[in-house]
Amino acid sequence: MAGGNHSQAAEEKAGNRSQSEVNRRLKYISLAVLVVQNASLILSIRYVRTLPGDRFFTTSAVVMAEVLKVLTCLLIILLQKRFNVKETALFLVDSIVFQYKDTLKLAVPSLIYTLQNNLQYIAISNLPAATFQVTYQLKILTTALFSVMMLRKSLSRVQWVSLLLLFAGVAVVQVQQEGNKEASVTGSSNQNYMVGLVAVVISCLSSGFAGVYFEKILKGSSASVWVRNVQLGIFGTALGMLGLWWNDGAAIAQRGFLFGYTDMVWCVIFNQAFGGLLVAVVVKYADNILKGFATSFSIIVSTVMSIYLFGFHVDLLFTAGAGLVIGAVYMYSLPKAAGSGSSSLSSSSSSSASSALPGTDGGAEMEAFLPKAQGGIVSPPPAVHITA
Repeated sequence: MAGGNHSQAAEEKAGNRSQSEVNRRLKYISLAVLVVQNASLILSIRYVRTLPGDRFFTTSAVVMAEVLKVLTCLLIILLQKRFNVKETALFLVDSIVFQYKDTLKLAVPSLIYTLQNNLQYIAISNLPAATFQVTYQLKILTTALFSVMMLRKSLSRVQWVSLLLLFAGVAVVQVQQEGNKEASVTGSSNQNYMVGLVAVVISCLSSGFAGVYFEKILKGSSASVWVRNVQLGIFGTALGMLGLWWNDGAAIAQRGFLFGYTDMVWCVIFNQAFGGLLVAVVVKYADNILKGFATSFSIIVSTVMSIYLFGFHVDLLFTAGAGLVIGAVYMYSLPKAAGSGSSSLSSSSSSSASSALPGTDGGAEMEAFLPKAQGGIVSPPPAVHITA
């Protein structure tokens, strides 16, 4: 009997060690996915927007990404229903039409996310990728402030200090850019640094407000993250089409919806549509510290790649500002001291803003979709999953 107990204990120990090893690997995979998606989206948008020749309509790219995201989520829901089309249709009608009050709640955040996605294209088209990446971390500051005001959450002293460092770091980078007057931006008639800066600041404000508003209205909601993305995508597509008609309607009527689309543009759209969903899946394995590391690494990757791809000039002032931002992001992601008793705030670095949905019960939902060794998906208040 004693021998049997000893054998069982040894097996349990080996199983725990094996599971721990799997979780450790999944964490590293999550880190790699978050870094690659975050940096690649910004760099690829910057690349396609600075190429010579015909430029695609960014409003059409936003709409196309929303359509692809909705189709992907519908396919996942169909897969969860074991390809039972009738059951899937009834489920969607009940979730979207019959529960219309719940659906209408997403109209406001969807409007903000659509605006944000368009603003990100404008910002990246007018700012160096590294500068955008650093400045865009202001979304952490705006999310924190809106959370304090709207949700009555509290910040630790370390988090308040990190927010001050974050603001200081972004300010230093802007001073450096103003003094340097980077040739790649100011020397081009098609790019305007001030337009890009205003766009990224408004994008950060909208990101912070939308994420906190989303968390506030969906507290306790049990809808799946895929249904939420379908609801968001329906509104996003409709609002995106409205923006497309308002801004580029005449030009698109003359040249076509897909004017200027190249293989690289399609890669950007697919990254925008699927990257955020992929991040939403892996973010389960990424705690706040890991997400802080991912954001920091993506800033470094964007800066290094910008040097080689766009001739970006890095001087001491930019290095100091970026260093402050990286340090602030890491500090903000640190867990609160034990016994602090107050709610901690966290910030998502993803790419698609509307892909990471707070307040949704993703664990049970994903277990129906992913193998048992994997699990669910939940992200803190979004700031997008860039989605652009």
